[in-house]
Amino acid sequence: MPSEELIADHVLEFPGGYTRTTGPVIGRFLTELRDGRIVGVRTAGGRTLVPPLEYDPDTGEAVTGEFAEVGPAGTVESWAWVSEPRKGHPLERPFAWALIRLDGADTALVHAVDAGDARAMRPGLRVRPRWRAERTGHITDIESFVPEVTRIVSPVRAEYRVKPGKSLARFLEGVERGIFLGCRCGSCGKVYVPYRLSCPECGVAITEEVELPDTGTITTFAINNLPDPRAPQVPFVSAYILLDGSDIPMIALVGDIPAHEVRQGMRVRAVWVPEEERTASMSNIRWFAPTGEPDAEL
Repeated sequence: MPSEELIADHVLEFPGGYTRTTGPVIGRFLTELRDGRIVGVRTAGGRTLVPPLEYDPDTGEAVTGEFAEVGPAGTVESWAWVSEPRKGHPLERPFAWALIRLDGADTALVHAVDAGDARAMRPGLRVRPRWRAERTGHITDIESFVPEVTRIVSPVRAEYRVKPGKSLARFLEGVERGIFLGCRCGSCGKVYVPYRLSCPECGVAITEEVELPDTGTITTFAINNLPDPRAPQVPFVSAYILLDGSDIPMIALVGDIPAHEVRQGMRVRAVWVPEEERTASMSNIRWFAPTGEPDAEL
């Protein structure tokens, strides 16, 4: 007869549940759980055992019978992630079994941590108990432990109106026409873009206007990994671009190239929106894209 046919299913069950007395130590621990507190018992050597034991595991001596409230917060010492909970597990979603040393305790308690994601778990994670609304005096009166709140997300939005001054208005007039307007200092000869009315180095008034090309060189850049509605993709690059003929770089986005290929000295050209879509705004420039020219020496 094949061995597969010699298989029988059995069930061992105590009708009404297996009943046992708790004794004064475990009974006190469970009673406190029912009342929403966690206690440990002290040993003759001064250690606090949580969960409490009737005998000191180091010496075998009976504990003192002195109880001390601990926690309720504690620290995760080690953990194991359960990606597929089984029947009888405390949670129906993925969670961690963890050794948790409650504040004031000298031993660790095994319990579930509802962290939401395995990446949130780590040794040293601070957690607190999540109590059940109805408690009966059982370790499951603590539904699970949950991480302490260490960060919050606050929506930030500010609405404001900007009225450009004479120099910025003049610069944006040029951008609307698809050109960059700068100015040249009559004292030091430096060319500034955007357009300004006085030289920041000499302090003298500037009166000479200069029209600059829409090509330039990347002097420095940063790779950004947070979404930006202006960016072509994530990650994207914001860069300081020195327009040909100017002495001061301006900041702009860089596109049409993978972020990891952007480099200092790269030659770029402005990518403009169609002329019929332009307004007096920097949004007329989608970004700067590589020209394909050899890199410039900086």
